[in-house]
Amino acid sequence: MLTTGNQLKAARALIGIDQRMLAQAAGININTVCAMERRRHLTLTSGNETIVAVANAFEAAGVEFVRGGVRLTDASLIVRL
Repeated sequence: MLTTGNQLKAARALIGIDQRMLAQAAGININTVCAMERRRHLTLTSGNETIVAVANAFEAAGVEFVRGGVRLTDASLIVRL
């Protein structure tokens, strides 16, 4: 599960997208993405609906959230956001 800003930033780096691309894919404002990443190692304080939207966007691109980290589910299935 997506829980920290560091996870979010790592997931973006893993698939090579910027904050604007993530915001579009998740249907949220770029300022929300920035605020989430500013939490760094702290637990995200965004609403559950926002966190789920971001997590779903990443999962559609082949990213899986695991124990405070991230990984690709299958590199051959990655879909660009």
